[in-house]
Amino acid sequence: MSGYALPREVDLRGPGRFLWWLVVSQLRRVLLAALLGTLWMLGLALPPYVLSLAIDDGLQHRRFSALVGWALVLLAMGAANAYVAIMRHRTLTKVRMDGAFRTLNAVVERSTTLGGALVRKVSAGEVVTIGIGDVWVISTSLTVVGPGVGAVIAYVVVAVLLLHISPVLALIVLLGAPLVAVFVGPLLGRLRRVGTDYRVKQGALTGDLVDIVQGLGVLNGIGGKALFAERYRRASGELREEGYRVGAVSSWIPALGTGLPLIFLAVVTWLAARMAAEHTISIGDLVAVYGYVAVLVVPIAELIDSGTNLSQAVVSARRVIAMLKLGRGETDPATSATGDGPIGPADLYDPWSGVEVATGRLTALACARPADATAVVDRLGRFSPSEATWGGVRIDTVAPHVFRERVLVADNEADIFAGALRDVVAGRFTPDDALAARALSTASAQDIVGALPDGMSSAIELLGKNLSGGQRQRVRLARALRAEPEVLIAVEPTSAVDAHTESVIAERLVTARSSLTTLVTTTSPLLLDRADIVHYLVDSRVVATGTHHQLLASQPGYRQLVSRGLDDEDPLAPGGTTISLTTPKAAT
Repeated sequence: MSGYALPREVDLRGPGRFLWWLVVSQLRRVLLAALLGTLWMLGLALPPYVLSLAIDDGLQHRRFSALVGWALVLLAMGAANAYVAIMRHRTLTKVRMDGAFRTLNAVVERSTTLGGALVRKVSAGEVVTIGIGDVWVISTSLTVVGPGVGAVIAYVVVAVLLLHISPVLALIVLLGAPLVAVFVGPLLGRLRRVGTDYRVKQGALTGDLVDIVQGLGVLNGIGGKALFAERYRRASGELREEGYRVGAVSSWIPALGTGLPLIFLAVVTWLAARMAAEHTISIGDLVAVYGYVAVLVVPIAELIDSGTNLSQAVVSARRVIAMLKLGRGETDPATSATGDGPIGPADLYDPWSGVEVATGRLTALACARPADATAVVDRLGRFSPSEATWGGVRIDTVAPHVFRERVLVADNEADIFAGALRDVVAGRFTPDDALAARALSTASAQDIVGALPDGMSSAIELLGKNLSGGQRQRVRLARALRAEPEVLIAVEPTSAVDAHTESVIAERLVTARSSLTTLVTTTSPLLLDRADIVHYLVDSRVVATGTHHQLLASQPGYRQLVSRGLDDEDPLAPGGTTISLTTPKAAT
């Protein structure tokens, strides 16, 4: 989407201003679309005038040459208007696509700025609905710049042409548009209101669907699939009823858009016929009047259609703006930071919890409540406001791209994108089979390569659906290791693997990150035993720091935590039963 770079700050002061921002962002193309739309509409409005001349100058006076001449003019106008119609369609397609991708670009930019905080601020269903629904509704509304502008100009031109035939007919035509607005305007307002309710429920239901699909395996295991399916069916039925209300309103709009112009056509034609019978206007003028009013059906329909699209776009724009405003004002000072951070490797420090991540060491974070560890990671990983420092420099003063380049947070729930295994492991880097193989080996995932039919070229499905839970976890770890970040923060990197694999990963992780800074959150004694430093947290604060063995000896709570629920006695107490909380180092 590099061709749709944002020319200026997105205007989020309201849906109308947002839509106008999309227009002025491609002003030249929009002006061309308006010009072509106007020419196309005029190309429909002018043939009745030429036809009246052909009748009055050629047919009535039996002048064959004049009749043929005007017929050739009509043919030329038809061919020219056909070409204009083609160019109009192409230009409006570009306008729609530009608006769609520009909106997507703004949404993606905001999503990446929020990072891991996005899922705590907006549901996945809302993001999906914006991406596959709202974006295209908004982009479709931009076509008003073509047929909408052309329709207004064509309406005025027809009124002026009718003025030369009969001021009365011209007045009736000019009153037609306000009459349509009186009938259709309230319906468009009603459509916006019911459309807003429908859109809110649609986003919520899509979120439920995403949650059910992602958690289907768990639901099958606990037997809750039928309960959630029933809940989804009930919510889906409510959304269907809301959709019927939207349809009931929107169905009147095209009906009025077609019916009112036809009534209008009948009234004007009847008056023109009376005038022709009274010889107030000529036969050619009668044909022209009929043609003018028949052509007016098109611009009136375009105006109504444009009004409908704009009403729906206002609803969608509100949802997009709501997402684009997420986090603004609370994290913007950090996102606008320009600092370069420490010159070389440096310690990370979270003053709230007391966690310090030493340079070039493997630090482990152990606590009974996963939420406590997540909060520390969010602060050190710059996903939530904090006073955390990096080499004495507050991390919220460092330019975001610099921080993300040097500090990587490997979330255990991070998505796996579809693609070849080599591409999945490479992430944002150029695929390299040797580097990928080394990262997979460190993550004890080389067996995945052997099990897949095409090795490194094997296709991995979206979210890694063709992998097991343990395989997905190891691929995530391999992807993080392949990036070779200066600082790696890994959240529960071995929670879904067996003890033997966990031991291998622990051993190889120490070797692979021997001179680099690493923080892991874990309660696994296999990983904790390999860590240089272990921080033990209770109620979000560090209560003890040391090696795994030192904490086992001095902290009963820590010993109970890492024993994973085994009812062991104090291994250091006289006569106590000793349970080994360390394992022999596995061979690489």
